[in-house]
Amino acid sequence: MAGRRQDKAIVPPSIVILTGAGISAESGVDTFRDKDGIWSKIDYRDVATPEGFARNPAMVHEFYNMRRERLKDIRPNAAHFALAKLEQAHPGEFLLVTQNIDSLHEQAGSRKLIHMHGQHDSALCALCEMRFPWEGAMSLETGCKACGSRGYVRPDVVWFGEMPYRMDEIFRALGTADLFISIGTSGNVYPAAGFVSQARQAGARTVELNLEPSEGVSHFDEAVHGKATEIVPAFVEKLLAGG
Repeated sequence: MAGRRQDKAIVPPSIVILTGAGISAESGVDTFRDKDGIWSKIDYRDVATPEGFARNPAMVHEFYNMRRERLKDIRPNAAHFALAKLEQAHPGEFLLVTQNIDSLHEQAGSRKLIHMHGQHDSALCALCEMRFPWEGAMSLETGCKACGSRGYVRPDVVWFGEMPYRMDEIFRALGTADLFISIGTSGNVYPAAGFVSQARQAGARTVELNLEPSEGVSHFDEAVHGKATEIVPAFVEKLLAGG
């Protein structure tokens, strides 16, 4: 492991934060990998793979239409608002990377944000690769706003076997990070599970904030466990106070 940089006093601090399903769970968003999560009830191969979409696109649309409808009435919680506050108050570099496809971070006020797994309110044309905002139900009759084709428009989310979005930007930020915080993640899904190693190699302080210890908790310098709505605001306040 690379040693910690000795120039932190003169280099503007850089913060990179990764959030997962755990930060939105207290807002009522279903998780995926918990024992009662979505993948315990539905085979991901049917609704979250390119092969599943090719085999039965109507089933895939039904699944995401249901999730999109459910997310309409869900609101950000104290953890989302705390991270937005940190972004606004932090004078240095800041990047929030989320694995979540909901828009709760944006609703809370976050702006320096990357949705590495896509967004529920965006559509992707599998034919021309055009992306465009989307609300409401999606079906085989949904037309692409760029090429006009029908039957190829799909939810703009990263499925199993696909590469997450904007990885070059994420790795650049991790390479200069002074502080890396992982919030509400299982620690077993790559490439996100490897972010802590990237940050440590850059000499960053690494912190896990999670309901329970993740599979990769031993890779972090420190960890705080508990409800996101309690531990995230408390950690942000401590950080802004110089802790």
